[in-house]
Amino acid sequence: MSIRFGTDGWRAVIAETFTFGNLRLVAQAVADYVNAECNESSDPPEVVVGFDTRFLSDRFAAETARVLAANGIITWLARTDSPTPSISYNIVHKKACAGVVITASHNPPRYNGFKLKSGYGGSALPSQSQEVEGYLEAQQREARGPNLMDLDKALDQGLIRRFNPTNAYYEHLETLVDIDKISQGELRIVADPMYGSGRTAIRAILSRTRCHVTEIRGELNPGFGGIHPEPIRRYLDQLAAAIQMSHADVGIATDGDADRIGAMDGQGNFVDPHTVMSLALRYLAENRGWTGDVVKTVSTTMMINRIAAAHGLTVHETPVGFNHIADHMLNGDVLIGGEESGGISIKGHIPEGDGILMGLLLLEIIADAGVPLHEIVADLQTQYGPTCYERTDFHLKSPVPKGEMVERLRQRAPAAMAGETIRDVHTFDGIKFVLADDSWLLIRPSGTEPVLRVYAEAPSEQMVKALLAEGRQLTGNQSK
Repeated sequence: MSIRFGTDGWRAVIAETFTFGNLRLVAQAVADYVNAECNESSDPPEVVVGFDTRFLSDRFAAETARVLAANGIITWLARTDSPTPSISYNIVHKKACAGVVITASHNPPRYNGFKLKSGYGGSALPSQSQEVEGYLEAQQREARGPNLMDLDKALDQGLIRRFNPTNAYYEHLETLVDIDKISQGELRIVADPMYGSGRTAIRAILSRTRCHVTEIRGELNPGFGGIHPEPIRRYLDQLAAAIQMSHADVGIATDGDADRIGAMDGQGNFVDPHTVMSLALRYLAENRGWTGDVVKTVSTTMMINRIAAAHGLTVHETPVGFNHIADHMLNGDVLIGGEESGGISIKGHIPEGDGILMGLLLLEIIADAGVPLHEIVADLQTQYGPTCYERTDFHLKSPVPKGEMVERLRQRAPAAMAGETIRDVHTFDGIKFVLADDSWLLIRPSGTEPVLRVYAEAPSEQMVKALLAEGRQLTGNQSK
């Protein structure tokens, strides 16, 4: 059996590796970790457990709770599927020492996952995940099975406590977003949770406002309608159609567990996370007067840098993965942090990407401006652009060690690309070529499969295509 934690827990295919038997072993390892690390007083430690809309997620969550309860841990078990950020916030709200969310986020429906959360409401640190893996290995060495308690007995004894995680979470969001201002905009909104656990959230939060919210793909559908629940353009045709049909001002999409955002304007144009984060940064700095550092991953737009420079804010660039952003949020004064995949958070919130929060903030931005979203985006591009962006994957003939690939590409780096001089080369996550005009090309080899993820940003689509072509030529490989 091979169970390894990535940057946000363990994911695997349901009924292959993600089984009830393996889940109980992982839950026991978490229980061993919690009892060893969090039992600082005479009170039993507490853990919050939630789940998404995937096949058997509710059962997997209940089974996790049974194992934790059998180890003397008070477990707050969500009554229904809930956004990952709501579970993470409740860890802090309830002063629990850890959390578990049964979800595979934006992955295909055949996957499920076990997200491990720390007491600060964000993903567990790599060191914490390694400790849990150590307890898992100890179980195997000792041929020791998990403890398991009857669910009804655990409920009767108060070791498992059912709760609604959205109550405190929604109240918290209303301290970060001006709901009254959104109401004054009287916006027509299409909310698209993509069959994920963000369903009903936007509609519920705005239920007492003068906005009109239409929700699509909000029914329980563990197969996600045959798509990946990822809020990127190729999976949002239904959102575009619903915007047109209802003459909406904006569409807000969230992924399978609602920690990522995508959006569309009233004309059906996709508004990518680069733009959402840039709009949010500009608004928070200019309209709210907020200050603090700005954190972005290496694959995120340079518009962030230009907006930050205009307001005297420091930018930190990190490897891909929200855990790197969370490190800065926990240890410094961060105004906003985010990544190109749509995980974004702001000051005052937990160190966790939150698609619902960012959707509400985007609505506030539109209501405050009093003009259509496409005009706001055009103004952003005029002020801090122009920028065009694209990502593609090149498939290699065989896997290549990540470090070896990066070093080979560094040695072969040209002096210029697409007619622009290369200003900087960064190698802390793949290899990134930054050009004199702020265009860039990023090549990130996968550590587990023969794939190069290639990203490019430039002032024009033509130059983006040219950069991607140069990336293909530089790697010396053709896509399959």
